[in-house]
Amino acid sequence: MTLHPGLRGGGAPPAPRTSPLDNAVWSALTGPHAHLAERSEMGVPPAEGWGRVGRAARYPDDVYAYAALADPTDPAAWADLRTLVGPGTTVKIKPVEAAPPGWEVVGGGTGVQFVDTALRAEPAPEAVRLGPDDVPEMLDLVARTEPGPFRTRTVEMGTYLGIRHRGRLVAMAGERLRPPGWTEISAVCTDPEHRGLATRLIRAVAAGIRERGDTPFLHAAPGNANAIRLYESIGFTERLRGRTLLLRSPGTTTETGRL
Repeated sequence: MTLHPGLRGGGAPPAPRTSPLDNAVWSALTGPHAHLAERSEMGVPPAEGWGRVGRAARYPDDVYAYAALADPTDPAAWADLRTLVGPGTTVKIKPVEAAPPGWEVVGGGTGVQFVDTALRAEPAPEAVRLGPDDVPEMLDLVARTEPGPFRTRTVEMGTYLGIRHRGRLVAMAGERLRPPGWTEISAVCTDPEHRGLATRLIRAVAAGIRERGDTPFLHAAPGNANAIRLYESIGFTERLRGRTLLLRSPGTTTETGRL
């Protein structure tokens, strides 16, 4: 990403974004997931009953530990984010290549975004819808398979489907980010003895996404060769690669991180 002159690294302003997927977290938080968004106007701390204003937003920590900026090159958006999270707080944000002075980079990585270009979507009759009562089982499966971020309220982001074997949850997949017109397939995980179920659940989740008129997309770590190979083999195409940064906000108060 080309950097704004006001951010570390210099350079020319980036070309205008043309897709909600270019800033998927912000697009979701200001679109279909607005009911989950935490936002604050610059200079006004977030509180019960706040208005949905400002140029920064985040999901509640127990839903999805990410924040977003309307425009990562806008210093005012960074000021709003600092107001939202408070001083000395760690926060994850994407897509960002750099942070303005005062923000400390404490970690980061790269993600690969894939979009559905030839996926065959179809229901899986053996799959059941998972809800809040299933969260303990879902968290246990996530702990065993490590598919990526999943919190106690992540299930509220969309539809999650699972498959049980002898009563035990052995595979699941569901919906995470929802930019307008798109839905992310996420938390794709299976027990080692049931790997073949991943494709079945991806197709089933995609069927529900398409039924409401959205297009599926998903993310993977660039080093996860097995996942990338699977996604490309069933009809997903790489669209872009973007940076995620783990940042500490300016200030002297040290708080427990948001990861």
